[in-house]
Amino acid sequence: MARSRPRFWLVAGCAALLLWASVAQLVAVSRLLVLFGLAGGAPAPSPPPSSPPPPPPRIYKSNGYLKISCNGGLNQMRSEICDMVAVARLLNLTMVVPELDKRSFWADQSNFGDIFDVRHFITTLRDEVRIVKRLPKRFGPTDSSITLDMSPVSWSDEKYYLHQILPLFSKYKVIHFNKTDARLANNGISTELQLVRCRVNFRALKFTPQIEALGNKLVWKLRDKGSFVALHLRYEMDMLAFSGCNHGLNPEEAEELKRMRYAYPWWREKEIDSKAKRSEGLCPLTPEEASLVLKALGFEKDTLVYIAAGEIYGGEKRLEPLRAAFPKLVRKEMLLDSEPLRQFQNHSSQMAALDFIVSTASDVFLPTYDGNMAKLVEGHRRFLGFRKSVLPDRRKLVELIDLYTNKTISWENFTSSVQEVHRGRVVQPSCRRKLENKPKEEDYFYSNPHECLANSSLCSGTKNTVTVR
Repeated sequence: MARSRPRFWLVAGCAALLLWASVAQLVAVSRLLVLFGLAGGAPAPSPPPSSPPPPPPRIYKSNGYLKISCNGGLNQMRSEICDMVAVARLLNLTMVVPELDKRSFWADQSNFGDIFDVRHFITTLRDEVRIVKRLPKRFGPTDSSITLDMSPVSWSDEKYYLHQILPLFSKYKVIHFNKTDARLANNGISTELQLVRCRVNFRALKFTPQIEALGNKLVWKLRDKGSFVALHLRYEMDMLAFSGCNHGLNPEEAEELKRMRYAYPWWREKEIDSKAKRSEGLCPLTPEEASLVLKALGFEKDTLVYIAAGEIYGGEKRLEPLRAAFPKLVRKEMLLDSEPLRQFQNHSSQMAALDFIVSTASDVFLPTYDGNMAKLVEGHRRFLGFRKSVLPDRRKLVELIDLYTNKTISWENFTSSVQEVHRGRVVQPSCRRKLENKPKEEDYFYSNPHECLANSSLCSGTKNTVTVR
């Protein structure tokens, strides 16, 4: 019995050593599988980093309160908010959390806090601008002796705000800008103020946790299927009605859209030559035209295409040519259960926020019209490392499409021509094109905020690279 004890401990020790070696080997193998992407499941996510402490508040004497009412869709309002924070910073004002448009075509009743994280917005910018959720109670809502309602002049520079707007605060405690679209110039603005615009856009305007979570879920579901293209198919009723573009529509549809255009008194342009406008490249591509362009650019039939848009005019029937060309065509309503989407329905800006998240994360982004969303997404993709974005030349495309559909040129000639036209239209580092006295025609600040990108030194002529704080 005494002699068996050493043997027992020897056997137990060997077994323990063997077990330890087996465990170590399994751990090593599992690490290799994860490292080379061969593991059946994704590695456990690391805990989220703790949020950095908010910056110390900027100490300044406020010259008054700036209240703003945005107008337009989500992405237009986004740029307006960035502009007005920059104006508040320039004039040393206290800013009230912006009011969103509730009277436009979309009739979305969302408040700022329904789309953006209010607390994050205020704390992120506290070292630039003092922001409050509402005006102090001592300021009556209709007291015209202390509040001035006005619209600033479009495409204005810093001198306008310093010399025309700031003196008004000697008489009024509050100025309410009731229109804020394109009220700050693209160019001729100090680098310091341009950086404020970028900081608001890329750092402060964070979507609510609910929108972020659902948007990220969409991206995850798409990524699970492979790489994907985000197609911003701007073929919705409002776009077609107000642009007057009716190519591919039947007479009844064209008349319906015309009546709608006339029903909105604020829309000044009533009679529109659709054919001339399309030939100038001023109309969105139709779903059928978009399918031809994607195929000509070399996208295969099994490409996963996500439609980043609201309700397509004509519904599923209008999408048939696009779906026939790309059967793996998906929309958010196809990827998510109806219950999570229910809270966002009838809120076009919140639905647009989901599309914004997917579009900025996609492997390729291709807009069929250069509207506000296309421009803002382009700018974000530049900021995120110049992710691949293709900017269609619609004027040249409709010319080539008509030649092909009329059988004037072959498919081979069509594809080679489309590819040649777009060889230089994949987003790369570049400087904004400036046009004196033509702000609407020059490059938009938010589509290429080069002051905030890695190529800023090339555009400013300085050796130092400027980054967003």
